[in-house]
Amino acid sequence: MNKIARSVEFGYEPTNDSRKGTLIYYDAFDDHASSVGLNEAAAYAEERNYEKFVLYPIHEETAKRMGIASARPYHRRLDDLHEWKRDAHLPDILIEGLDGKRKKYTPIDTALRHMADIYPKPFFLLMTPEMANRFASYSSFEEWITRLRLVLTERPEAPHPKLVQASRRWDTLRDEAKNS
Repeated sequence: MNKIARSVEFGYEPTNDSRKGTLIYYDAFDDHASSVGLNEAAAYAEERNYEKFVLYPIHEETAKRMGIASARPYHRRLDDLHEWKRDAHLPDILIEGLDGKRKKYTPIDTALRHMADIYPKPFFLLMTPEMANRFASYSSFEEWITRLRLVLTERPEAPHPKLVQASRRWDTLRDEAKNS
């Protein structure tokens, strides 16, 4: 506890900020990430009152290593995201550019550590079921699933065994919207 005495005005009440945490949408943002899906994710972030909503587009080298074959060039996908953000009039959405700066393969661990240093906790990682299955196949999944919560765009048809094991640590976007 801080031992420095402080004085405040009579009647002062500290602000109670109801906005908490960061929602990180980690994806290639290729053809399947349509503006409808992005709008749905933005509506979810607004509804849940997250402090930050971050889009993290992965570099084509990262996509290749993860087994995503048809990732368009990074700069084109980034331009599409900026255009969607402008058209949707959502200035509060952040687009993380770490992969663009590195211009090479960036492991998901490195990306998550980078965002953990910058953005406020707790972390919610929004992913497609395919991306979540890939993430669950990595050895670092068990470490990260205790530090963040997954939000999947839809229920996976064939979830990875580690994803099934950690089922209490993830929800689906559409199920959450129905329950609200």
